[in-house]
Amino acid sequence: MSVLPTSTIDLNNVQVQQQPSLTWYIDKTTNRIQGTADGLRAVQQAVDIILNVERFRWQIYQPYSGMQWEGLIGQNPGYVTSELQRRIRAALLMDDRVRGISNFSCSVSGNTITASFTVNTVYGDTPANMEVNPA
Repeated sequence: MSVLPTSTIDLNNVQVQQQPSLTWYIDKTTNRIQGTADGLRAVQQAVDIILNVERFRWQIYQPYSGMQWEGLIGQNPGYVTSELQRRIRAALLMDDRVRGISNFSCSVSGNTITASFTVNTVYGDTPANMEVNPA
């Protein structure tokens, strides 16, 4: 007696199509929604949002979306620097348009850590940076 259902559907001929990444475009200079964005421009905006939203905190975002800052605030800058690359990579790879990050570098000036990196996407590479003040 079979416990699992059986099917005659042939999944070998299924074609997966990439859906458009069309989203509302937020113009940072005017703080207004200015039409829509697609492709690399939409991914750049998504990277900004992912890196500036605390993961698991806001119900409006999916649980896997955002950066996990908890545990970094108040820590030694050396620890934060070593952990930052891993957390940025983990946060950005939740977006299926992101392939990875490269050229990661950190600099520490007092209590401020500046991270610069390149986000490798399906649409091409885009530079990104962020500042963290763990104190």
